[in-house]
Amino acid sequence: MTISTQKHSNQVLKKPRITEKATLVTDKNQYVFVVTSDATKASVAKAVEQVYKVKPTAVNIVRIPAKKVIIRGRRGMKSSMKKAYVYLKKGDKIDLA
Repeated sequence: MTISTQKHSNQVLKKPRITEKATLVTDKNQYVFVVTSDATKASVAKAVEQVYKVKPTAVNIVRIPAKKVIIRGRRGMKSSMKKAYVYLKKGDKIDLA
């Protein structure tokens, strides 16, 4: 493995998304990650394979747009993000703790 591919795989996956919904779907061998805005299904699959040493069966990507919010009378913006849902075959597991 070259340095450039290792650097790239660490940059594609920003962090695992640990929410109530994301932890419920781990029973179905599905994991959720926050990824960079230019990530593709192939690059996410390759990054998961290199970092966690498991081969994903499928990857779905969702783009969450920025949203205007008002908190305590002040206007603001929630930032946009891109999520990747990674599916693994039965028996494979990723330890996020």
